[in-house]
Amino acid sequence: MHRILQILRWFWDSWIGVILLVFTILFFVGQVFLIPSGSMISTLLIGDLVLAKKFSYGIPLPHLPWVEWQIVPDFNGNGHLFEGERPKRGEIVIFRYPLNPKQHYVKRLVATEGDEVIYAHNGLYLRPQEGDAYIAQHYAGDSKRMFMGKVFVYDPYYTRFPGVHYAPENDFFQDLFYLYNNGKVAMSLHQENGEPFFYLQVGKDEFFMMGDNRNGSSDSRIWGAVPYSKIVGTPWVVGFSIDSDLHVRWNRIGKSVATLESEMRATRAAEDSERALIDAANELAQ
Repeated sequence: MHRILQILRWFWDSWIGVILLVFTILFFVGQVFLIPSGSMISTLLIGDLVLAKKFSYGIPLPHLPWVEWQIVPDFNGNGHLFEGERPKRGEIVIFRYPLNPKQHYVKRLVATEGDEVIYAHNGLYLRPQEGDAYIAQHYAGDSKRMFMGKVFVYDPYYTRFPGVHYAPENDFFQDLFYLYNNGKVAMSLHQENGEPFFYLQVGKDEFFMMGDNRNGSSDSRIWGAVPYSKIVGTPWVVGFSIDSDLHVRWNRIGKSVATLESEMRATRAAEDSERALIDAANELAQ
């Protein structure tokens, strides 16, 4: 027994042991990803280096980092060594880009299997597959509207996650029209009472992803829902962050996405409170 322990100690103290440990972590526990675009602003910023939790939704098939070579066959046919829980609405998910699986994307999950999604001129509408009673119970305070004889909820993530926004300087709806006319939109075009909108029902074991920067994101509106086989994990913590001027964002390092969102909520609440006090003072002055 002592001899076996000596061999094991030698193995883990060797370069082989270190390399094996590193790759075990990369394959099954966590991996670092750089946020390259502004599709998740303000939740995740360009230059954030995030550590992904790769065991959130099962264990994805291991790939060699950087070259992204799959090193074991897909025995289960679902892109995972071990199947796990599916991501839920509102969660931020890291996945393989369906049109180029060697690329990783980070978006927020807005609709799951059976859900219906509409993108109209003023933004996202969601009809959860659970139906009207579920909507009445879980989205009582949200704005609603009828499409195709059904109740849809106006972007419920807009009020729940402070990073979700619609940049007014961009008109993504018009961009969708242009892309649709060139056959590059996954959603179908409909019209009611003279108003056009785009529609999609999410397929089995698929997930509709959108960037928090609604008017500045290439996402499932264009290339369709993401199958479970492409799901990798979820952002864990920001390990490092640097802006375009090479200034380190020290206030983001080591924080989880949940912590960053909590801080954003607190900042927004303080700004709303200050704005309310200013408005009240102006009314008294008049």
